[in-house]
Amino acid sequence: MAKTASDTKAKHAAKDAAGGQGEVKKSKAAAGKAKGTGKGTGGKGGTGKKAAKAEMKAAAIAAAEKAARPDALGTVATTTAENPPQEEDLAVATVRKVAMEGAKTRSEHDLLGDGEVPADALWGIHTKRAVANFPITGVSVGHYPELVRALALVKQAAARSNHRLGYLPKGKAKIIEEACILVATDPTYAESFVVDAIQGGAGTSTNMNANEVIANVGLRLMGKAPGDYAALHPNDDVNMAQSTNDAYPTALRLAVIFATQPLVKALDDLAYAFKSKAVEFADVLKMGRTQLQDAVPMTLGQEFDGFHATIKEDVARLTEIVGLFREVNLGATAIGTGINADPRYAALAVEELSRLSGQPMVLASNLIEATSDLGAFVLFSGVLKRVAVKLSKICNDLRLLSSGPRTGFGEIRLPAVQAGSSIMPGKVNPVIPEVVNQVAYMVIGHDLTVTLCAEGGQLQLNAFEPTIGYCVLSSLRMLTAAIDTLTKRCIDGIEADRERCRSLVQGSIGLVTALAPTLGYEASSRIARRALKENRAVADLVLEEGLLTEAQLNGLLELEAMTHPTRRQKAGTVV
Repeated sequence: MAKTASDTKAKHAAKDAAGGQGEVKKSKAAAGKAKGTGKGTGGKGGTGKKAAKAEMKAAAIAAAEKAARPDALGTVATTTAENPPQEEDLAVATVRKVAMEGAKTRSEHDLLGDGEVPADALWGIHTKRAVANFPITGVSVGHYPELVRALALVKQAAARSNHRLGYLPKGKAKIIEEACILVATDPTYAESFVVDAIQGGAGTSTNMNANEVIANVGLRLMGKAPGDYAALHPNDDVNMAQSTNDAYPTALRLAVIFATQPLVKALDDLAYAFKSKAVEFADVLKMGRTQLQDAVPMTLGQEFDGFHATIKEDVARLTEIVGLFREVNLGATAIGTGINADPRYAALAVEELSRLSGQPMVLASNLIEATSDLGAFVLFSGVLKRVAVKLSKICNDLRLLSSGPRTGFGEIRLPAVQAGSSIMPGKVNPVIPEVVNQVAYMVIGHDLTVTLCAEGGQLQLNAFEPTIGYCVLSSLRMLTAAIDTLTKRCIDGIEADRERCRSLVQGSIGLVTALAPTLGYEASSRIARRALKENRAVADLVLEEGLLTEAQLNGLLELEAMTHPTRRQKAGTVV
């Protein structure tokens, strides 16, 4: 039986009522974290709060009953001419919804007119419109705690500077500072940064979201209800002397600095783990390979020491390149001319930001250039790609070296962390290196996106900085998690199959390379051909042809002689 538009609309509303009440409660819980909380919804006391809870509970029960009816099964709410998007529902970053119907609300006004938001929400009408406009990834700005912290620090630095210059009264400056400290240090406030990380408007929605949250936290501290902007205004007070075009890029750069620190630590830990294995495996003789063919002997310790060295190189490069983000355009306002800001503001704001963040930030020498240029992100993303490529190559090596266990290389054993098959009993897969490979591919793709976004800027601003931020912060987060996982759940537990490694060396024709300086190239080539054709050991053929005595042969095939620089005298010559 076909569903009518009204049926679909009714089910859509019921579904949202059931799924959205928790979000309304979460929004209230987050708001209540600030000092001065304790009043009922809208500041009307406990009776109003109980009534609102009762209404929400009734709505949830009604929705559950509606969902259980047979005629509701299989119906999917869609947006058509007959069934437009519901104004009473506010989609939050695609995957969550705040049900407006049945919730206590407050009215706010902006350029486009009036709108309703949940009474206790710390965000306001600008955030509400952004959430509706950008249901893109389902990943909100609050997903990146470093960015939330950086936004709060930028606003705090601005408030301090504007007060020092005499533009912001002491009382408002103090409240904004206290609100910023709460937002920067209490992770629950990240839940109020609900706009999608990828958005149009060059980050305006993120900046507005931050302004509204900080203003409403401040209002709570003042004992006032959210939305009472006559006492503390998101734009006039929190955003004083700022534009999105200088506040957001500055916060993003600071966030990258913050997010790079755990990545550097993760890489250092990984390098240490490789070095520990290099020491443990220093005496394990194995066959080195080029182009997947036998080459010359080496030790497993040398192989792992190579991994250590390449990771330490990346630590040095990251530490060097992240310094580019210390140059910011705070005070540039709209396009770099500093309009609406005191001439002294830019230098003062950057000084305060350095003090608050503990990072030595500097003001760009040319604010117009700094407002539109994203070259630092291109370079930094390239370093992240380099890290990803090298990590992926190492993980490829680990998967090869542990392949088998009976029919592959089988030189090392990776820790068994889970069953490898639903059909093949006993099978264990190299799942940790595999997941690192996949993270690396994501980071490589993000780097291309950053490149295209940076190139796509026009005139005095690049509108695509939110996507650059999403890519770089996501890459930093994924790499850090992947490297920590690789270290703790794989590298630390690797074991060497010493007997397997030695047997492969002894059976390889690559041994003949160690004999070439003594036997000569022609004789060595003949021995190699015979060993391959007759499936015999190189050492046996050398002794059979009388090219060397057993003592001479053993000396040439010692561990040190084969794995370090040596030059033996050619047989038959006199020194």
